[in-house]
Amino acid sequence: MEISAAGWVGTLCDNHQADRSTQLSVTFATVATGHMEGSISKPLPQSGRRFPRYPVDVRISVQVFRSGETKSLWGRSNELGEDGVGATMTGELEAGEVVSMELSLPLAAYPLKLRALVRYRKGLLHGFEFLAINEQQRDVLRRVCEMLATGL
Repeated sequence: MEISAAGWVGTLCDNHQADRSTQLSVTFATVATGHMEGSISKPLPQSGRRFPRYPVDVRISVQVFRSGETKSLWGRSNELGEDGVGATMTGELEAGEVVSMELSLPLAAYPLKLRALVRYRKGLLHGFEFLAINEQQRDVLRRVCEMLATGL
């Protein structure tokens, strides 16, 4: 069964409420290769995400600069992917704020220090997208996600 690029993007947007950047990458991948990720039958990542999320419970500390001062919050993660983390925090952050984050991940010799963008907030539940990840940080995140995928 053939699916046009426009039909594929329309389905993605209707079913997964993708943002504009996701639409553009899907259109490019579909037009350039004629299919996505090697096969139309291969499932998309969760909710149109670039990487799957895995359940994990680790402590997170976050600092945000507001009104001339730094505010510190802490919380617990509920899911982790190579490009972001979901967490319940002790206070509210606003979507669009950039934060400094520290994660103590399994397999990591030391806490991972990252910059992240608050993508959404529902009460005290927040979604963060990692920003400017270096190769060492990306490798740690990839190894942790691989371990979580195996259920160890």
